[in-house]
Amino acid sequence: MERATRFVMYATNTPEEARDLATKFAADGEPVVVAAGGDGTLNAVVQGLSGTTTALGVIPSGTMNVFARELGIPYGNLDKAFEVIESGYIREIDLFEVNHVPFMQMAGIGFDAMVIEETTWESKKMLGPLAYLLAAVKVLGEKPPTIELVTSDGRREEGVAVFVGNGALYGGQLPLFRKASNQDQMMDMLVFKESGYRFVLDSFAGLARGGVDLADSVAHMQSDDFIVTSESDFPIQVDGEYLGRSNEAIFRAAERRLRVLAPEQPMVSRFSEAMKSFWDWTRKIQGLE
Repeated sequence: MERATRFVMYATNTPEEARDLATKFAADGEPVVVAAGGDGTLNAVVQGLSGTTTALGVIPSGTMNVFARELGIPYGNLDKAFEVIESGYIREIDLFEVNHVPFMQMAGIGFDAMVIEETTWESKKMLGPLAYLLAAVKVLGEKPPTIELVTSDGRREEGVAVFVGNGALYGGQLPLFRKASNQDQMMDMLVFKESGYRFVLDSFAGLARGGVDLADSVAHMQSDDFIVTSESDFPIQVDGEYLGRSNEAIFRAAERRLRVLAPEQPMVSRFSEAMKSFWDWTRKIQGLE
């Protein structure tokens, strides 16, 4: 409120309201729209800004704030977050869509989307990240449908879940997509072949070898255009928000890259640095590098 003399502040009640406001502001030619919230709130605003030149500013105040962490935007510190916005440095990052809905950080089909589907807003407010863990325990006992991923150049993979990254981080500070960049015009996909507790065990086995994609039951792919299909419908999430169910998900690049107010020299968290060092070390001792 102390800074409200320099901008107009709106309180939104739904993602649709945030999206529609951002659409209006971009159409009116506003140079910057700032979103205060978590990844879901940011995604709603990005939906309104997609295809425009209006820049996105970020004040991280949600449960996970993965996108802010990816760009090095300070979270838990309002003053430092405002310093980034007021510095005026704009970074252009890749923006992708699934079934015409944009996402700036991540998307998922299968397991992670089922977890989000099972996690209520009330439980997130009460338990924070723990709410996702409780939902994950429940989902691990279910049998998901088989899905097929086909890239535009004809590569195919079958599995039970697909994680899609437009950056390295997933679910907080975990650098799940260790080869990903949000400026390489490519999505990184992890296709998981096993479900249930094998899903968890194989993921940890991959991490121990230097990366989830090194697990025997996980395939890594990169593409700017692919499609996922199944005989049964599957849940879809974008930037940690439940999108719905479908038996087809079409991923492609958005019309225009996203302009974001970000630090010129982003700070990498100590956790992310530690994980990267651990992965580099495990790959080195196994002769993989």
